[in-house]
Amino acid sequence: MPKRLTDIFHRKLSGLHEAAYLLAAFALLSQALGLFRDRLLAHSFGASPALDVYYAAFRIPDFLFVSLASLAGAYVLIPFLEEKKREGKVAAKEFLSGIWTALFAGMAFASAVLFFVIPPLSHFVVPGFSGAEREEFIFLSRLFLLSPFLLGFSNLLGSVTQAGKRFFAFALSPVLYNLGIIAGIIALAPLWGVRGIALGVVAGAMLHLLIQIPAARAEGIFPRMSRIRWGEVWRVFSVSLPRTLALSASHFSLLVLIAVASLVSQGSISIFQFSFNLQSVPLGIIGVSYSVAAFPTLARLWGEKDTKKFLDHLGASFRHIILWSLPVTMIFIVLRAQIVRVVLGSGAFNWEHTRLVAAALAVFSISLLAQNLVLLLARGYYAAGKTKQVLLAGLSSSLLTILLGMVLFRLVSDSAGFRAFIEAVLKIEGIGGSAVVALPLAWSIGLIANAVLLAVLFRRDFGGFGGGVWRSFWENLAASILLGVTAYVSLNILDNFFNLNTFLGVFFQGAIAGVISSIVWGASLFALKNREFLDTVASFRRKFWRAQPVLSEQEGL
Repeated sequence: MPKRLTDIFHRKLSGLHEAAYLLAAFALLSQALGLFRDRLLAHSFGASPALDVYYAAFRIPDFLFVSLASLAGAYVLIPFLEEKKREGKVAAKEFLSGIWTALFAGMAFASAVLFFVIPPLSHFVVPGFSGAEREEFIFLSRLFLLSPFLLGFSNLLGSVTQAGKRFFAFALSPVLYNLGIIAGIIALAPLWGVRGIALGVVAGAMLHLLIQIPAARAEGIFPRMSRIRWGEVWRVFSVSLPRTLALSASHFSLLVLIAVASLVSQGSISIFQFSFNLQSVPLGIIGVSYSVAAFPTLARLWGEKDTKKFLDHLGASFRHIILWSLPVTMIFIVLRAQIVRVVLGSGAFNWEHTRLVAAALAVFSISLLAQNLVLLLARGYYAAGKTKQVLLAGLSSSLLTILLGMVLFRLVSDSAGFRAFIEAVLKIEGIGGSAVVALPLAWSIGLIANAVLLAVLFRRDFGGFGGGVWRSFWENLAASILLGVTAYVSLNILDNFFNLNTFLGVFFQGAIAGVISSIVWGASLFALKNREFLDTVASFRRKFWRAQPVLSEQEGL
């Protein structure tokens, strides 16, 4: 490997913003590839039964992944790794090897069991599928059982690279995962349909793992199969069990929503998944980037018993998440049709599909801030070695999501008045399958409840979130509302200048409205002297104009 490339893989990033911007940049690239992947799928299949089967087939393997692989997730392992590193690299390597061996054995056993029980489970997971669709679902679900092994080991190595603040390989891994899927769509789908795409998924998972290996080896604690030290395994698993149960509950609620979607109409699972993927773009860029970048420092500061700096560091991430989440939420709600049409509107993906996905995207978007904050507050708890509170909030949220999913679906399906109200608000009158929008509504309400409960518990347990959170929230809310109003007015004015029956017309209408409203948003925050906005502008100026750096309090941690 050339020395320059090796240096990039091995480089350590210590500052919160430097690491967050690197992670955000690669998250943006990964999400862009994810959108390109979805556009290829939409073009080739539309919202169709074949794509319903493909998306549904992820649910059982994903549930296995979060139920077992997350027992050794980075946010649990990193504090233990920091402890073992103080004893020496040999101790850290032995510890990590024992965890991996136990995890591999557990996943191998669970996968073998699932291989045989997927057929009877399919009647509960996809009750609305026909016989042929169920057979294809069984085949793909069994094939996808390979992914938890590959991604589980990759995430274990990711714990090593994150603990060593070698974020480059970790950030690049999801990019390669999406490239594998795209290759499957382009090269294999014309030959084997969705089965070709499934092979691309497995190839992407392999690339996700392989890219982590050089950086993990550079840390000198690369794991191997070894004797299991059950005492250490129990220490890790007992701490991570509440987190794993919370993740499992969230994925179980998603599994239930997919089961309900299979009862709506053909293509409903695809509608749900397309909109879910679109709303996940800012989640990956904002929430994941800041929470991942903040976590190693949070774990170190808590280990050093420096509670004030711990809260200051978390508060800085909290306020920057607010800074970006609120305007993106407003953009997604106001420009939803333009976003969906530009990203997915091609080939077999028709105007009815666009309207349904746009409606579901708007409903998902109302919980964007909540989803981002749940990621950060959960990592604050994990850094402190406390996971029961995250479990309580997660279980409560998942139970609420499941109940609401069933109730709202029944209301939209059976109550003509309620259905007419929902269709009028979301502008989907006269389209079949509108009941699917009840499912993202249930998801959003559940996530908002999760964020509120977790924030209340965090404030009780830690005494706050650092200073300036409410000030930042109200300033950004005011600027974001102004952004939304500006975007809406701009769209109506631009209707007269562009042909909205063409891709370029829709693109330029949405892009110009987005740019104008973003300028208004930035000017508003500048006028309010919003600290997070000014810090961000100053940080970009230092990066691109090479001004003399003046570290903020957070960057110097």
